[in-house]
Amino acid sequence: MRTVVVYHSQTGFTRRYAEWIADAAGGDCFTLQEARKRDLSGYDAIVYGGWACAGQISKIGWFEEQIPAWNGKRLAAFCVGASPADDPEGQVFLDKTVQDLAAANVQVFYCPGGLNYEAMSLRYRLMMKAFLAGLRAKKDRTPQEEVMAAMLGSSYDISDRRYIEPLLAFLSETQKDQEEDC
Repeated sequence: MRTVVVYHSQTGFTRRYAEWIADAAGGDCFTLQEARKRDLSGYDAIVYGGWACAGQISKIGWFEEQIPAWNGKRLAAFCVGASPADDPEGQVFLDKTVQDLAAANVQVFYCPGGLNYEAMSLRYRLMMKAFLAGLRAKKDRTPQEEVMAAMLGSSYDISDRRYIEPLLAFLSETQKDQEEDC
């Protein structure tokens, strides 16, 4: 099965996951900018990765626009965020994001990444600092908000190859299905 992973990364976490997935799946890996110049119709599985941004997956619109042309392809998306994998707020975000993609038969996965303030654009660095200031100023923070405030205070990396395993299993199921059909 020919697999391609397309990604949009700002600080490197999404790129890292995209490369891990492509390597493990024996597929190709392109930035979104590169993918826009290519014909991806020859691939059996197309995976898109972006980072959590303002309640959605960054640049997911491009992927969503392509879905009708990719009828019959195995489609997946992954989102890289700053929250740990077991954070209930991350699941709320993912459930909201998944609704539209699930309707188009796209499987969505979450991969914890981290924060790299040094690699962020000034705009996003200021947004994160404003969010953190608001969170710290909040009275009666929940335990989750306390943990979040502590985490967001500096750069950190919680990415790990194990978080791609569910996505790889999804792609593997596709491979098995194709082999059984032959």
